[in-house]
Amino acid sequence: MTEFSKPYGEKYRPQFHFSPPAKWMNDPNGLVYYQGEYHLFYQHNPDDIVWGPMHWGHAVSKDLMHWEHLPIALAPNEHGTIFSGSAVVDWHDTSGLFSGGHGLVAIFTHADECLETKQHRQRQSIAYSLDKGRSWRFYDENPVLADPNEPDFRDPKVFWHEDSEKWVMVLAVGTRIRFYGSPNLKEWEFLSEFTGGCTASVWECPDMFPLAVDGNPENLHWVLLVDVQDGGPTGGASPMYFIGDFDGVTFTPHKQQADNLWLDYGRDVYAGVTWSDIPAEDGRRIFIAWMNSWQYANEIPAPSWRGAMTVPRTLELRSSAQGLSVVQNPVQELESLRKGRTTIPAQAVEGRLELEQEFSECLDLELEFVANGAEEFRLQLVSGDQEATVVGYNFTTQQLFVDRRRSGEVDFSPAFAGVHQAPLVTEDGKISLRILLDKSSIEVFANGGQAAITDLIFPREGSRRINLTSEGGSTQVRKLNIYPLASVWK
Repeated sequence: MTEFSKPYGEKYRPQFHFSPPAKWMNDPNGLVYYQGEYHLFYQHNPDDIVWGPMHWGHAVSKDLMHWEHLPIALAPNEHGTIFSGSAVVDWHDTSGLFSGGHGLVAIFTHADECLETKQHRQRQSIAYSLDKGRSWRFYDENPVLADPNEPDFRDPKVFWHEDSEKWVMVLAVGTRIRFYGSPNLKEWEFLSEFTGGCTASVWECPDMFPLAVDGNPENLHWVLLVDVQDGGPTGGASPMYFIGDFDGVTFTPHKQQADNLWLDYGRDVYAGVTWSDIPAEDGRRIFIAWMNSWQYANEIPAPSWRGAMTVPRTLELRSSAQGLSVVQNPVQELESLRKGRTTIPAQAVEGRLELEQEFSECLDLELEFVANGAEEFRLQLVSGDQEATVVGYNFTTQQLFVDRRRSGEVDFSPAFAGVHQAPLVTEDGKISLRILLDKSSIEVFANGGQAAITDLIFPREGSRRINLTSEGGSTQVRKLNIYPLASVWK
């Protein structure tokens, strides 16, 4: 059996990130926790490695790392193809679909063409499961929400709002968000509308949820996530967010946050949403996103599969001198994949330091450093004589960056090669980084998750060497731990 015929053994196949068994995948959908399982649905074309007629693929996990693939959950029917959406547990049978019990309800966009006008249209429908998500039934009276005047009318995220005792739907409509309310998931009424921030292109895949400031449950604010197809910090698609308050009808952003903030400064995070119904004793808000970009998603060098998800991340709301912001870090379950550790002694680096070891393709790195006169510090992940992915920080401009211009295969799209930067203020002169490296991706989390950069990379060589470079003076490296990571696929 060759490498390319092994399940999950293809050249660039991620080893600790979720990807479909084969063919195309994009947005995560229907994220819900129910009876001991995390459900992950996703936009899926089962017949090709490019975007096409959308289905909901399906997988479940008990630990957010190891996934069991299940049959396609939702397939196109007379109402159209299955675009993005969400899923909830109807604990009190508000829908009347569970004979007084409880079960899963998926709320999603049906996309088709109006027979009379020949115009593309998007309408909201529901489906439900009586067997923990193993099979699904479309609601007989679909669609449950439509607006013939809005061509971009999609991606419903639904949650139960305890204070007003109703379901709330957050829906992307053009470059706006609409809020709808329902007592039963079937009948919806308009509540309010919100817009602001980046409106350079259509909005997609919204989410909204409360977070405690600095972990204080007495100080809650709401976070509204929205993805834009164009106009992000790298020039393409990107997730943005707003912080504000929600009274069950209207979302009101904080005055000091009239513009949006960016969740990730890389090129390859999109359509990210969070799991619903995480148990209260857990208490985390867990996020995952499609790790790709519409600028080249149909062209990446993967001949049998296309599309992967980011590592699941916990989202928290923290205060700082710069104000409130959402911070994100890999879920703690990722540490269970570590297999050994290499620790590089603390030392001053001036010029170039080449580590002697050769490392595997999948790594979890912890790095902490302070400037000792340096202008810029870089960590190079070397994958060949002419290839290296660079993670660095410029102390003068206060910018974190990932440079993938020489990261491997970069010429499959003119939009791929580049340097992606995130603003980052040092903490008492210190920068701490958590870097996750898979066979075809890099995720960088800085200063406890204050900034993140996520990028795809396609290095031609498998193993990697690590170089450290300090320019303009010395950098004191206080910590460098390198953990090889095990594959989650058997």
